[in-house]
Amino acid sequence: MRTVMRNESSPRVPSRRAVLGAAAAVAVAGTGILTACSDTAPTHPAHGGRANGTEGYVDPAGKEVAAAEKKRGRGGRTREVELTAARTRLDLGGPTVRTWAYGDRLPGEEVRVTAGDTLALTLANHLPQATSLHWHGIALRNDMDGVPGLTQQDIKPGADFTHRFAVPHPGTYWLHPHSGTQQDRGLYAPLIVEDPREPLKYDKEWVVVLDDWVDGVDGSTPDDVLAELREGMADHDMGGTSSGGQGGGHGGHDMSNMSLRTDASPAPGTPGKPSRPSRMMMGAKSALLGGDAGDVAYPHYLVNGRTAEAPAQFRARPGDRIRLRVINAGGDTAFRVALGGHEMTVTHTDGFPVRHAKTDALLLGMGERYDVLVTAMDGVFPLTAVAEGKKKAALAVLRTGGGAPPSASTRPDELKGRLLTADKLRAHESVALPSRRPDRTIRLRLTGGMAEYDWAFDKKPYTPGQRHPVRAGERVRLTFANSTSMWHPVHLHGHTFALAGVRGGARKDTAIVLPNGTLSVDFEADNPGLWMIHCHNVYHAEAGMMTVLGYRT
Repeated sequence: MRTVMRNESSPRVPSRRAVLGAAAAVAVAGTGILTACSDTAPTHPAHGGRANGTEGYVDPAGKEVAAAEKKRGRGGRTREVELTAARTRLDLGGPTVRTWAYGDRLPGEEVRVTAGDTLALTLANHLPQATSLHWHGIALRNDMDGVPGLTQQDIKPGADFTHRFAVPHPGTYWLHPHSGTQQDRGLYAPLIVEDPREPLKYDKEWVVVLDDWVDGVDGSTPDDVLAELREGMADHDMGGTSSGGQGGGHGGHDMSNMSLRTDASPAPGTPGKPSRPSRMMMGAKSALLGGDAGDVAYPHYLVNGRTAEAPAQFRARPGDRIRLRVINAGGDTAFRVALGGHEMTVTHTDGFPVRHAKTDALLLGMGERYDVLVTAMDGVFPLTAVAEGKKKAALAVLRTGGGAPPSASTRPDELKGRLLTADKLRAHESVALPSRRPDRTIRLRLTGGMAEYDWAFDKKPYTPGQRHPVRAGERVRLTFANSTSMWHPVHLHGHTFALAGVRGGARKDTAIVLPNGTLSVDFEADNPGLWMIHCHNVYHAEAGMMTVLGYRT
């Protein structure tokens, strides 16, 4: 990764674009050809003011989006970054796998900017299929959000695209593709937005990225895992709630890698060739998650790209105050996290500050992030991330003195101590959403089941033409009613919501909805465009549990 810092007053270099022809654009999505970062709406005969073929909604590259971006992009420097997505071989600490990644490291090298800066990141696609780049948790301009067929075109093999946008809020975020199951490979990296007026006092910072890993192990790929889940669940007595035969179609979301096998191994059961091992999870249970813990039996669980048998180490001195930025980049796994011998003070969730709360352990669903402070003791300590309900764990090591490293099977007592969940947190007063009656309530029912693998909202598998309308300036309440027997981490693009039902609820962009439970969240409709709402279980999303929030013109 190459980075350059320059003042915003420097001449702006036009970004290269990844575009399709007008006819293909209409066929795929109906959106206009995108500029990388223009203060005026582009014109294109293919859409003529329409957003994805639907009149009356804000176009992702429209004037409303440009106006909102102009308000965000005041002052600051421009951070120029070059990133390459390519096939590579990675050492996970013993196992070596062929996968796709950003460069030759896992996670990808972190991108670090300061709130108020403009990020100009050029992604070069050296993969064998199209890709994209989504900025998880960032309230950015809509035409940079990275959802192929909805907000922009995908990046074809051999092409590149420059994402350029103002970065408004400090916090812990991350980046990953929004194309098929690509996120469940090695295509992810931290995005850290520093606060120019940082109120926290600490000596060191430790970015901790959690992951569940299957790609390249015994020939498995995430594409094969999804195919097995979709084709094989009916052969197992899994129970669950079916969505009435809706089938879990994919609509216009990029599913190209469903049919493209890029590794040498054949699909399970290919005549005359060895079968890959089954990755279907059976019998994983968690009371914390309301029952069924997950769909996928991953062979490895990682902290910062390393297995528990060869863990990554972080060095500090006794007495150091350490800020941990913990990110769950997994595809199908919630992690219960504790640092042996230490109490954690939670300071942020999903990038936004909370009233400080002490805990022994955290629970993170896929896509969630927590910042915590610890005061380092003297010795060697396990940072253990248990794959909740799956009986395995990832491990990293905090070392401040001499001593033998903990074993892979270490389970610190703190894992069974005080456990903090997001509903127990309160937003810091600086970011608390003011009390206000919602102007609009959108109710979404989470439907589907394991037997048919037909996950959806309201029994309607995702298509890019779906719209749940809002208007700029409204206070909107989203109510998620989970009628399934599985937990779902729901994620809203482009906004941060407050957990409703409690005064001063924590500000988040991803939150867990438990089986047969209901979660309500409130947000300000202040970022125009077309925004995804989806389950952040990669396989549930690709089966159809996605929909679109659309701003009316």
